[in-house]
Amino acid sequence: MTFPIDESILDDGQARTALDQADMLRAVASAGYQVRTAARRSAESGVAQLAADGRPRAVVMAGMGGSGIVGDVVAALCAPSAAAPVFTCRGYVLPAWVGSMDLVVAVSCSGTTEETLAITQEADRRGARLLTIGAADSPLAVLSAQARGVHVPVQVSHPQPRANMWALTVPAVLAAHALGLTAVPFDVVERTADLLDAVAERCRPSSETFMNPAKSLALDLAGQLPMIWGSGPIAAVASYRFACQLNENAKLPAVSGALPEANHNQVVALDGPYGRLAAVGPPSAAELFRDRVDEAESGAARLRLVLLRDRLEHPQVARRAEASAALAGERGVPVSELVAEGEHPLEQLASLVATGDFASVYLGLLHGLDPTPIAAITELKERVR
Repeated sequence: MTFPIDESILDDGQARTALDQADMLRAVASAGYQVRTAARRSAESGVAQLAADGRPRAVVMAGMGGSGIVGDVVAALCAPSAAAPVFTCRGYVLPAWVGSMDLVVAVSCSGTTEETLAITQEADRRGARLLTIGAADSPLAVLSAQARGVHVPVQVSHPQPRANMWALTVPAVLAAHALGLTAVPFDVVERTADLLDAVAERCRPSSETFMNPAKSLALDLAGQLPMIWGSGPIAAVASYRFACQLNENAKLPAVSGALPEANHNQVVALDGPYGRLAAVGPPSAAELFRDRVDEAESGAARLRLVLLRDRLEHPQVARRAEASAALAGERGVPVSELVAEGEHPLEQLASLVATGDFASVYLGLLHGLDPTPIAAITELKERVR
């Protein structure tokens, strides 16, 4: 299999614009703006008032695809200290135990996702408290109003839900803060927005490849099969997000995992046909400096281990991450590593997600693809409608 790679497109503004027809790069760069706008809309919609009825017995986060990642973020932020469990629900069926003592948070960027609408209707039928996040005047907003829920209207930066992650995530995070399930005060929200702006500046399209961490990561992944591992609860969410972004923006298969679990299964892939068996031995000095684009075009797809590191990792997990990188290198499998920035878990998540988002778009462009279209998803929806 041959991967057509045109490295020049990364630094050619006209070529990028011609290919990125829906301006996905601009949408990715809007993350900081999304955070600030979503925080304001959350306040205007009365998210803080959810605490008036007391802390729920449990929180169920419902959503699919680019909206579903919101549940993973909230669950990871709440896990260390929450007095109530947070569950994620991707599908049509609400868990049987959910009732009037619980809060259901339904997230759909368009407000029309059929699985999420089904969950919302069932939550209303059971008398559960309800927070909905999605388009204004949408079926989701109507259901929320009928159920006397709180609805936060989303201001989208791009037609695709995956490009509006922060617009969807911030209201749910602020709801968790209001309920006392995690601590995300206003200054953390502001710092997160500032950090996203800083990453956007660093990874901006006009920044040349050799100085741009996202472009460099995209080149590293060109023609490779990414196996992405997070080393802590926050990095695990970022690894899943990065894999999904590679699927949709770069149309590339990718595997995500979390340490230590990945060391009990996925690590064995290092010995398989895309790992050790694809290499004669440890890389030579010449191989270390080989042209990544030439390798991609050769059609010899190989594993690349991508380690995402956050500051919440267990000491033994840190040792596992280092050992995993060494193990991969000994088998001729290249390794990329991203280390989270910031102090608060939300900041750390933002720094990892932002770089991965940019890299996924750049990789799509390297493959000569418009990152935005999702033809297979659209066709599948038509077939099951």
